[in-house]
Amino acid sequence: MCSLSALFPVQSQLDCALDDAATQQEKENIVNEYLERLGEKEDLKIPDFQTGQGLEWLNTRGPLSLNNELSGKVVLLDFFTYCCINCIHILPALHQLEKRHTVKDGLVIVGVHSAKFPNEKVLANIRSAVLRYDICHPVVNDSEAHLWHELEVSCWPTLVLLGPCGNLLFSLVGEGHRDRLMLFADCALRHYGKQGLLKSHDVGIKLYKDSLPPNILAFPGKVAIDNGSKRLAIADTGHHRILVVSLNGQLLHVIGGPESGRKDGDVTEASFSSPQGVAIKGDVVYVADTENHLIRKIELLEGKVTTVAGVGAQGTDREGGAMGTTQPISSPWDVTLGSVEDNVLWIAMAGTHQIWALFLADGKLPKVSESKAGVCVRWAGSGSEENRNNSYPHKAGFAQPSGLALAPEEPWSCLFVADSESSTIRTLALKDGAVKSLIGGERDPMNLFAFGDVDGKGVDAKLQHPLGVAWAPEQSLLYVADSYNHKIKVVQPKSKLCNTLAGTGEVGDTLGPELIKTSFNEPGGICVGDGGKLLYVADTNNHQIKVLDLVSKTVSRLPIITECTDSAPIRSVPSTKAPKFPKSAAKKEMAPVSVAAGQTVVMSLTLSLPEGAKLTEEAPSCWTLSAEGTEWLLDHQVTTGDITDLSKPLVVSAKLPPEFKESPSDPKLTLAVWIYYCLETGSACTMKAASFSQPLNITACLGEVEEVTVALAHAF
Repeated sequence: MCSLSALFPVQSQLDCALDDAATQQEKENIVNEYLERLGEKEDLKIPDFQTGQGLEWLNTRGPLSLNNELSGKVVLLDFFTYCCINCIHILPALHQLEKRHTVKDGLVIVGVHSAKFPNEKVLANIRSAVLRYDICHPVVNDSEAHLWHELEVSCWPTLVLLGPCGNLLFSLVGEGHRDRLMLFADCALRHYGKQGLLKSHDVGIKLYKDSLPPNILAFPGKVAIDNGSKRLAIADTGHHRILVVSLNGQLLHVIGGPESGRKDGDVTEASFSSPQGVAIKGDVVYVADTENHLIRKIELLEGKVTTVAGVGAQGTDREGGAMGTTQPISSPWDVTLGSVEDNVLWIAMAGTHQIWALFLADGKLPKVSESKAGVCVRWAGSGSEENRNNSYPHKAGFAQPSGLALAPEEPWSCLFVADSESSTIRTLALKDGAVKSLIGGERDPMNLFAFGDVDGKGVDAKLQHPLGVAWAPEQSLLYVADSYNHKIKVVQPKSKLCNTLAGTGEVGDTLGPELIKTSFNEPGGICVGDGGKLLYVADTNNHQIKVLDLVSKTVSRLPIITECTDSAPIRSVPSTKAPKFPKSAAKKEMAPVSVAAGQTVVMSLTLSLPEGAKLTEEAPSCWTLSAEGTEWLLDHQVTTGDITDLSKPLVVSAKLPPEFKESPSDPKLTLAVWIYYCLETGSACTMKAASFSQPLNITACLGEVEEVTVALAHAF
């Protein structure tokens, strides 16, 4: 068995020849000759996935082996860790490759997750990342990096292409190799196909996302507040959309989603791709449209979306200075408004490890020449991935900055930066651009592994991949979403003292009763409301916004009320995709019930589990209500929800329209439930589903009866 060190001398000659080749045909000929020579070498087979190494698999029916399921396949190993922006950058190329060559064609991509942070070793957290990034190929959790060390992999991402016998063919290190990856894969499939060594069998892929319960939010990345209009903007990242809600959760606007896209124009047609940062002021929302590599502007009153920075493709420019819509940018992760003159949109440019500025009006930054309105320019960060502080902003180094908070007032006058890969909070002075350390990390600028979970001062405090920061000017306090520690922390900038405010440090979704006993799951965004009395937290992997009341020391979930009430241009909330309904699920047809326009149909369902079983907390059970063919019966009503308690009946109500615009043909309501439960005596867990179809007899009038109740029951 061999490692990449045996391949590098062989492939280096190939890489040099390809660099000199002028045409695509020349390149293909060079690769084909390389594959012919490689076929004569018997010493390039790699170790198989070992069952005794504690490997855990996702998106498959079971473990995969190079000697069994993957035999006869060209296999692409993607060594990645889910926090890494460079790893995220190559995913579009992998998606493209999967569309180009299927498993039946002979190509299988396997993600080999080799964690940087301790939090990334946990299978449930990797599963959330697989869902967030829409990864549809098998992923193995190599939590102790056995295969990483056996193959002598040295950095993320690393791609390794294997032949049908598990033999090394090619390796690509880092991002930016899309064309060469396609060339290598195309040639390898043709080469081994001609030799008759490829097999078309299925490898047992089973996507976890097909069994997901529905939710109004999916992996919300950031939340921002406009205290003037008393509204929140939420980046509903997993649904590729932006929600604007009142402070009590009343839905006001939905822009984009549920599918990804890149379209400007009317808010009813605009689309985004995994948006992260949001900033709202009045009727304008700015969006870091992360996977489109764009900054977008939503004008709520006009009902339109425009692009204000970026070209729609990942940029490599580390200087900037062009007008926004001609300036390529890379993976913007957060945005915030304001400056001394209030004329700048600040951008955390995670893809190039820098802080950029988009001028909303003519202005000037310290140590940067005068800029016209619309110009997008780098302000701080050399582009090298470092934890380097410097009085000259261009010489400082960041490591995937992911959160911003502005403190324009004296004596602070700075941007606070959540620098995720260095696990630090940094300050960027508005007056002269000096970059300084606030908390976390260590003094060696090259050490990006100084993480932990320690309260304390300055570098003695330790964080783990923080993604969000929020400033409370009334109290002069900075709040931090310490994402991989699943905590909210509070920092006193003057003393540099950092303490845990909320969170147990363990993954969970509990509400106290005390702040310290509340649990989160990789919270990614945070903002301050009500004069520093409230914190709104984007609890990303729990798919919700949590509200921390700092006066009463209590926590609640922000309900998203889906009935839109304002007159501004809106899009109806698209139905969240329900889990796939199993063929074996119970389907019950109820006797028809007589109803009239304006009445409320109440479905009361009693469910019971087998003896010794309990609901699975990690996979929340859910329900959906539908009216197939007569969807207008349920317009603007909640049609999905969670099931958390079976000790009492599930009650779902549907208010019929006050008048029927048409005479519905065979109308019926269908209540479907998905129940995830485990046996208390062992580790066996399962998901069961059932549906209940309730036909409706529409009558002219039923007197003064406002509700019609239907009692249902089912035992799993």
